[in-house]
Amino acid sequence: MRWVLRTAELARVQDLAENLRSDSALRLNNSTLASTLARLLVLRGITDIESAQRYLAPSLVHLHSPYLMTGMKAALDRLEAAIEREEGILIYGDYDVDGTTAIVILKTAIELCGGAADFHVPHRIREGYGMKDDVIERAAAADIRLIISVDTGIRALDAARTAQRLGIDLIVTDHHLAGKDGVPSALAVLNPNRPGCDYPCKDLCGAGVAFKLAQGLMERRLAQNDQSRLLTSFMKMVAIATIADAVPLTGENRVFAKLGLEALRSPVNLGLRALFEVAQVGGRALTSGEVAFRIAPRLNAAGRMDVARDVIELFSVKDSARAKEIANRLDQLNAERQQEERRILDAIDARFIDDPALHDAFCIVIDGDGWHRGVIGITATRIVERYGRPALVISREGDECHGSGRSISAFHLLNALESCADIFTRYGGHAHAVGFSLSSSRLVELRTHLDEYAHARLTMADFEPVLNLDAPLPLEHITPELFQALCRLEPFGMGNPEPVFSACAVRTTAPPRLIKDKHVKLKLAPSLDNQEAGSSEPNWRRSLQFDALGWHMAAAVQKAQLLPGDTLDIAFSIDQNDHPEFGGLELSLRDIKAKTADVAENKLMRAIGN
Repeated sequence: MRWVLRTAELARVQDLAENLRSDSALRLNNSTLASTLARLLVLRGITDIESAQRYLAPSLVHLHSPYLMTGMKAALDRLEAAIEREEGILIYGDYDVDGTTAIVILKTAIELCGGAADFHVPHRIREGYGMKDDVIERAAAADIRLIISVDTGIRALDAARTAQRLGIDLIVTDHHLAGKDGVPSALAVLNPNRPGCDYPCKDLCGAGVAFKLAQGLMERRLAQNDQSRLLTSFMKMVAIATIADAVPLTGENRVFAKLGLEALRSPVNLGLRALFEVAQVGGRALTSGEVAFRIAPRLNAAGRMDVARDVIELFSVKDSARAKEIANRLDQLNAERQQEERRILDAIDARFIDDPALHDAFCIVIDGDGWHRGVIGITATRIVERYGRPALVISREGDECHGSGRSISAFHLLNALESCADIFTRYGGHAHAVGFSLSSSRLVELRTHLDEYAHARLTMADFEPVLNLDAPLPLEHITPELFQALCRLEPFGMGNPEPVFSACAVRTTAPPRLIKDKHVKLKLAPSLDNQEAGSSEPNWRRSLQFDALGWHMAAAVQKAQLLPGDTLDIAFSIDQNDHPEFGGLELSLRDIKAKTADVAENKLMRAIGN
């Protein structure tokens, strides 16, 4: 892995550090803390004190006006008219966390504002992604005159024409990219990424766009004090969707995530409380990691393995026993999802062993009979993590194929699919995540085209893992006050990564300890060189030792054959163990580089001594 130290303009860092120290609300009296925080902010594009204050302390006043989004006034006028006339409204969603939470947000807002709305969330296997004509036709037969899509619809040109033919007004709310034929012919298309839309935050997830419509509706129809309370409540759902959909946690998304995670500390909703119980979280402010790895997978499991409308019921149910029943069912579905994922990954690993040519592919396209469609997307993510290449995982079902793809930062996957659009019967997505369908007869053509396309745009250097470092940080500089300053940057995630530091020539003070044969714990102390150089830190700080956890790093540590007294260069982030007896600050290792000559000399001296 290649380490790259990120650079920040020194003058900007110094100026921002001085302003941070002058802000009494931040209480950064220590110049080292202020400088460290200023550097981390500048590296994240925050260079002035006003932006820093918004970043470090987001609030409801930092939300953008919904009317900055193209089409918002027309959408709100029509939605408000439907409420006034007591018209039937149908919300047409998607089956993942983003789509189901968007339904919950918009449906709840409409009901709070005096209306009523039904919803349709498609079955992943039977219906697939996107808006379908038969659903719109059934809505028309039920006298529905307004359909609002959430997290879908930006490429539903045919469905929009069907709605128009049947006399149904369509409002599209989506965040995916439009196709080459433009946006649907609808009453309004709310999408910050649509051509001509100047909305300041382009990175909203689908639930975020639905929230903006809900926000605008509540501004029109509810009292001011009710608005603030309800907006804070809605932040919980928007935060879950924003983190789960892996959109950048910057701009307005940071407001959603920060305030939403704080509000999730004490959930009132019976479904949320039941979900937290089965996920074994709650009672404190959640981290973005807990949402991404404990909450979101259980919500996603409904759409992946069965019926996603269970999620809407979970958050709507008024009976605690029923809420627990649904939450337990989602937990079981998630376990089934994990089992199916392991089965497919084992099959793919075996394929790599049997077919060495797969290792040479610049874009991995791999298929299998009957692989569960609900799991292939997350499986593609695992393949990208494991092999460092763009990957498409495809389930063959007779003459039809359904696939999901994930990519690396250097490769725009949706553009790659656009380059061979005629191969697909359906496709869409983002730069780094796509979904598609095609005939089984065109698999070879797809594999050949994408590999050639990737070869023309990628080099071997693009596949080398890169670890971006925010700053050098000797271990003796790590203090509880520094950790608290770093916590101000949370929540971490896409667009706001957890700060990663480097320290040179740190010493191991005990043999490595394996944890479950995959992970490792080291005990590390500051470099002796720093101590001899007359560090400004007190002597007692230079004698500290830190526990350092290396997740999935057991093999790398065993290969280095570390012994007490060996020296390492380490890349790490700073965590806190909250255990009442042996808690405290600890390091989370991202990578290690053993000092080969020092390690060899250490082992030789021990051998001579024995």
